[in-house]
Amino acid sequence: MAGFLGRLRSALSVRTVARQVFSLQAAIVVLLVVAAVVALVLQSRADSEREARNRSLAVAETFANAPGIEEALAGPDPTAVLQPRAEEARKASGVDFLVAMTTDGIRITHPDPAQIGRQYIGTIGPAAAGGIVRETVTGTLGPSTRAVVPVTDAEGDVIALVSAGVTLEAVSGVVDHQLPLLLGAAAAALAVATFGTALVGRRLRRQTHGLGPAEMTRMYEHHDAVLHAVREGVLILDGDGRLVLANDEARRLLGLSPDAEGLLARELGLAPDIARLLASGRSATDEVYLTGNRLLAVNQRPTDPGGGPSGCVATLRDTTELQTVTGRADVAQERLKLLFDAGLEIGTSLDVERTSQELADFAVPRFADFVTVDLADPVLRGEEPSGGDAAMRRVAFRGIRDDTPLYPPGKLIHFVPSTPQSLGFGSGETVLEADMTAFSGWQAQDPERARRLVEAGIHSMIAAPLRARGVILGVVTFWRSRKPEPFEHDDVTLAEQLGARAAVTIDNARRFTREHTLAVALQRSLLPRALPEQNALDVAHRYLPAHAGSSGVGGDWFDVIPLPGARVALVVGDVVGHGLHAAATMGRLRTAVHNFSSLDLAPDELLWRLDELVTRIDQDESGDADGAPVTGATCLYALYDPGTQLCTMARAGHFEPVIVRPDGSAEFAAVPGGPPLGLSGLPFETAEIELPEGSGLVLYTDGLVEDRTRDIDEGLELLRRTLAHPGRTPEQTCGAVLDALLPEQPSDDIALVVARTRALGSARTAAWDVASDPSAVGQVRAAVARTMAEWGLEEESFTTELILSELVTNAIRYAAEPVRVRLIRDRALICEVSDGSSTAPHLRRAATTDEGGRGLFLVAQFADRWGTRYTADGKVIWTEQPLLAGTSDKDR
Repeated sequence: MAGFLGRLRSALSVRTVARQVFSLQAAIVVLLVVAAVVALVLQSRADSEREARNRSLAVAETFANAPGIEEALAGPDPTAVLQPRAEEARKASGVDFLVAMTTDGIRITHPDPAQIGRQYIGTIGPAAAGGIVRETVTGTLGPSTRAVVPVTDAEGDVIALVSAGVTLEAVSGVVDHQLPLLLGAAAAALAVATFGTALVGRRLRRQTHGLGPAEMTRMYEHHDAVLHAVREGVLILDGDGRLVLANDEARRLLGLSPDAEGLLARELGLAPDIARLLASGRSATDEVYLTGNRLLAVNQRPTDPGGGPSGCVATLRDTTELQTVTGRADVAQERLKLLFDAGLEIGTSLDVERTSQELADFAVPRFADFVTVDLADPVLRGEEPSGGDAAMRRVAFRGIRDDTPLYPPGKLIHFVPSTPQSLGFGSGETVLEADMTAFSGWQAQDPERARRLVEAGIHSMIAAPLRARGVILGVVTFWRSRKPEPFEHDDVTLAEQLGARAAVTIDNARRFTREHTLAVALQRSLLPRALPEQNALDVAHRYLPAHAGSSGVGGDWFDVIPLPGARVALVVGDVVGHGLHAAATMGRLRTAVHNFSSLDLAPDELLWRLDELVTRIDQDESGDADGAPVTGATCLYALYDPGTQLCTMARAGHFEPVIVRPDGSAEFAAVPGGPPLGLSGLPFETAEIELPEGSGLVLYTDGLVEDRTRDIDEGLELLRRTLAHPGRTPEQTCGAVLDALLPEQPSDDIALVVARTRALGSARTAAWDVASDPSAVGQVRAAVARTMAEWGLEEESFTTELILSELVTNAIRYAAEPVRVRLIRDRALICEVSDGSSTAPHLRRAATTDEGGRGLFLVAQFADRWGTRYTADGKVIWTEQPLLAGTSDKDR
């Protein structure tokens, strides 16, 4: 046993492969144990916290819903009844405390009777409102989880609260049971690894003759360098003259068969002279021998002078290839340099025509005297070629001179099947026309033009297809005239490589063009096609997408939304990012704004709901495998009422609008700045500004004022100065703003909305205060009849009286004072009944035996539209009735 332990220590004391394997095994075992312990601790902690939360909530809800709890709370002494029950439940459930309390937090029960009657320490607000509070805190007993639940009566009102809590230590303990098992398994694994390492080390030392890893690696590297890394043939022969080893270069130079090893030198089928040299084993230095058509320089040295095995080593070098290889190396270096430069100079932009012209400019005169690039027409539109038709448009030309009979750029050329361009486009193979003067068929395209090409000195050409991702986009043709030598087959390879490099960039540009076109089409389809008809504002707008060469279309949008009561909402927004994702997100937000505005929300509440929507979009897309970017957006929402001439605005991370007064003065509206949409948690504020009739309101996106050539503050000030001009129409204002601020190549979308306010004159409105008396309904109907007669709307009078009588009756009967009626003659006849109640009416069908319940049903039948709008003091029930053409513009 002592001898074995000594050998084991000896094995571990030497830096052998076995010891390295043992070190690796030990490290892996230790890492696995550490990882298991960490995972166990984390899992135990997570399970403990989850168990504590579930137990505390279950105990609190069970006690809160226990029979008799409501009667005990209503009794004269709730503590006397509930204290023993709470203690019994606490001990039975294993929680650390179970406390009943009033809705304002005064303890009714507690494990420590001294704490009864004192204020509960913790969060109870959500529970008092009917919710549940679950929280983890660190107290005197250590980390604990507590839950607070409401106690409700039969009507659902909260009459008391129950809190239960349990410490995390009380539900933990998994680690204490499983940790010894893990440590024991780790110790056993280390013991097995140690024993196995000793056995493996002993065998390895015997098989490697005591050589360590470094010596063995060095021997292998030397052996590999001799056989493969040296550009010379190597032969090793033993003392009997038999071939022991030959590297690949020696087999190539001597034409050795695969089974040559083991044969005598004279049996290898070599020339007699070199065979005799190898068989003799004598030393030789640069002796030249003729083998086939090769002149080989042979060097040979014996292997036994240094005490090695008997035999010799011969090296062979082919001297006939030196000159040829040197010349070809220079040519290859020049072509590599040409291809390297092509990668730098071709494809500097995502533009199909520019990339094609860069290919032509690069190849002249370094490779050809003339270069033409012809592409299929669909490629220029961002589409893939349909195939079959060899009609291509010449998009690029470059030559050592311009006076040639070649087709000019821009021409659509229908190549006939016998031309190299048609053959290359159809088959995908490069076509070499080494001697154009032979007129072997290429001239069939245009015989007269072909004759003039030859007379101009063009004598050779290569037509290489532009292929990318398996699709042939067009053909590049290289023409030679100044150099008398024609193109060769080696030139074909270089032409294909140049075409391939350019084709990838052209295809990328084509795809970019297609995606940009799709994004622009999608974005324009999501923007308003025409502005809705309304009388509150004169509106003009402009929308300009980003330049195609920039990062793509953005997510800017605008909208004009008519609202009840002749009001109008103006919206401008901008989604962060560019491309299809930004355009699609813009469409979702624009639709959401329409839906939220139909609820007649205040601007700040609308932005708050929009912020929640953007947050949900981010949460839904956070698990997308494609890694969709986080959505961010800015928005400005302005609501104008022509009756009061008040404009209420709120913004989320957007620039302030500009107000242009009737006298021509312009200023930025002081609208409080809210955070961009998607940050959530922060409130939005509104600003209410009075706009006299004829005032201008200008909304815009950042693409209008941001530019690389100027600071953002300079852009805003330039916008304000441009708008400070009286007497302009909205259309004239749009033109002036774009002339002054539009960048030469916009890198971002631009949305601009200019509105001029109108006022709702007193001749088009009528209002009455209504007493809270059913008899006042008749007075309202009489006043409405007189007003309708004054407006020339006698035909609509009966319907209007019926609608208002039902609405006023409901307001008097079910709502609160003050009750007020307003008529508005706009594009439609608008009836509004306001009251001091925030309870909305509900449409229902009354049964045949019911005495009431048909009022709103009648209103819905006779009105074109109806709805409810909430105010700070109550609500407004409104209806709209269509008017005959022409009646709405009377007395404007």
